[in-house]
Amino acid sequence: MPAWGELVVLVVCVTGIVGTIVPILPGALLVGAALLVWALVEGTWLAWAVALVGVAILGLGQVLTYLVPGRRMSEAGIPGRTLLAGGLLGLVGLLVLPVVGLPLGFVLGVYLAERVRLPDHAAAWPSTVAAMKGAGLSVLISLAAAVLATGAWLAAAVTT
Repeated sequence: MPAWGELVVLVVCVTGIVGTIVPILPGALLVGAALLVWALVEGTWLAWAVALVGVAILGLGQVLTYLVPGRRMSEAGIPGRTLLAGGLLGLVGLLVLPVVGLPLGFVLGVYLAERVRLPDHAAAWPSTVAAMKGAGLSVLISLAAAVLATGAWLAAAVTT
């Protein structure tokens, strides 16, 4: 692959990494697609091995992005309907205030749902904090997977 092609792959991967933090961009999908296109153009066994390992890392990251925080929130006693309310208000927030609306809407939705379910602010706030920690952990897991997959590609691209 010419140097400009690898630069394009790098830009798409970095955009994907940013997309794991900014909820508008499909981060893991961008990184995975860039790795697969690179392997297709390179056509070597090493390129395909790196792309498949990268896609596997991204896939595992996506699974863990939901399982680990979800389990922690369940252990904290946050019911599924509270998380659903947070998710729905997060989507509304994303439409109203792009980028920052999703996390703000999620937190507000979780708090309001817990406030309705529980007797007062003091009882609802710990669930909201646990949900915020879970959402942050979800972003960190996705970010780590995207960085690892990009790092695997970068190591292979530099050595070939």
